[in-house]
Parts: sequence; structure tokens; C-alpha cells
Amino acid sequence: MRSDRLLATLLLLQTHGRMPAPEIARRLEVSTRTVQRDVEALSSAGVPVYCERGRRGGVALLEGYRTDVTGMTDDELRALVALGASADGGALGTALASASRKLLAAVPDARREGVDRARRRLLVEHQGWRRAPEDLPALPALDAALVADERVRIRYATGDAAVATWRTVDPYGLVSKAGTWYLVAAHRGRPKMYRVGRVREVAATGAPARRPDGRDLGAVWAELRDRLEAPTDEVDVRVRVDPEWAPTLRRVAMAVMAGPWRHEGTDADGREVLVAPFRSLLAARAGLLGYGDAVEVLAPEALRDEMAAAAARVVALYSVPSPPPPD
Repeated sequence: MRSDRLLATLLLLQTHGRMPAPEIARRLEVSTRTVQRDVEALSSAGVPVYCERGRRGGVALLEGYRTDVTGMTDDELRALVALGASADGGALGTALASASRKLLAAVPDARREGVDRARRRLLVEHQGWRRAPEDLPALPALDAALVADERVRIRYATGDAAVATWRTVDPYGLVSKAGTWYLVAAHRGRPKMYRVGRVREVAATGAPARRPDGRDLGAVWAELRDRLEAPTDEVDVRVRVDPEWAPTLRRVAMAVMAGPWRHEGTDADGREVLVAPFRSLLAARAGLLGYGDAVEVLAPEALRDEMAAAAARVVALYSVPSPPPPD
């Protein structure tokens, strides 16, 4: 435990420069006297750390001194380098791959071989089977708004993306789930998720973000995700149906449905657009997946993602030879 604390002290000084001992103690949740003893231990180990008294004093490292990389363990280095090497080049992947290369170059020679082996032996594939990477032209602008902590206006397409409308949102952050990027933001005071691939345009406002509560991205995302996955949450599902299957689908009363299908119109190809309430997203997936490509889910977006992921798992299951029968 003490070695971890000494390393944490060293990294704090390296990152923040001169720091008062009480501030180091607060961050590490120890006493000021413990910080003083740790500083003495670092100095005895040859680390050029010193204390200055007075109003602007504190604990500091000799100017120009840097530690060996970040003090990460071999397992931590292998995980980060392998993740960066697996980046697909899209979205933030280019920056991640570049950071991975720089991290590998900074690793001491004695540790580099094992870390580099992980980069060559481990691959993380973010996309599902037969799913092309999303085109995400809006992602850099959204990321810039997050860095600046600003409110933005987005032109967003819902449903079948026939119409994109403008809305002003206060971003919490970006989430990548199974290769699909989402913007989590408050709209009119309510947290919502927006699929980044459906953001057609981003306009900066220059105004600070005004989120309705003090929660962080993780807490808000967990609430939105749980709301979608809750088995008791009824959800309206909008689909586009092959003309030959539309009469059958309208007649079928699935046990997972909470009401009948409603006809919304017919597209140029003669496909009917139907809407019906289902007991949950998972129930809708189970009821509609068996129709294959005869039924296309238009909304909600989360159900489209569920359908794509489930179909990918089925493809993967049948892409390998079946096991031989038992003797």
C-alpha cells in the first residue's frame, strides 16, 4: 500500500507541479504527517523532491524531472496498448491508436517486449458481424462541445430518418455501446440519448452547458439504459413491412404486444408502416426477429440496435461447422 501511495504522490507532483502538503493529504486520504514521511522516503530513494515553506510553498519536484512513463504495471500497459492497437480508425480510434504508439515508445526497453507482444496477440473488434462501421461526421464537433462544456444545437433525424429537426441540448457526454456511439444530453431539462450516426449537423452556441442536475455521465447513462431495458417498460415500436407479410403481421396477436398494430402509411415501394405497443424492448426483439428481413424496425433506435446485435449472434452461431454427432 505504501509503495502505491508513494507512486501516487510522485505522479501528483509531476502532473500539478508544486502542491501544499495538506492538499496531497486530502487527495490521498491520509494525514499531513504521512505525506511528510512519504516525501522523506522519496528523497531517500533518490527522487529530487523538496519542500518550501511560506505562503507559496509546498512540495515540489526538481524542474525537468519526470518519472518512467506513468508508473503503470505491466498488465495496465498491455491492456492500454492492446486497446489502442485494436482501434478501427473511425470515430476516436485514430487518436487512440496514436496514443498507443506513443505509450509503447515511452516504455523502457526491459518492459517493451512483453507489452508489444500483447499488441500483436490481442485484438478487440468493436463492430458486430456484417455491420459496416457507422459514418460519424458529427462526432468531432460533439467532442469539441464536450471539451468546451458548451450547449449545442443538433439537427437530428429520428425513426426512418425522413426528417431531421433542430434541437438545443446540454451534453453530459458520449457513450460507445457495442460499436454504436450515443450522445447523452439534456433536452428541455430531461436527459435523453441520441444516436450520433443520426446527427446530421452540429452548431455551436458559445453558451455554457446547463444540465438540470449534478449527476455525471455514468449515472445518467445508467438511468437511460435501465429504463430501456426494464422488462415492465411499455414501448411503441414502428416497423416497415414487406407487402406480402403485412396482412399476416396485422392479424398476429403476439403475447408480448400490449395493443394492436396501427397503420401509418405506405412507402413508395408498397411497404406498410405499422406502429404497435410492446411490453418491453426485449419482448419486441423476441417477437419480431423471426420475421427476418420482411420486417424492418424503424424506431426506437435502441430496438434497431438490439435486432442487429441479435441477428449478428445468430450469423456467428451458424458460421462455424456443427459438432459431429455423439458415437
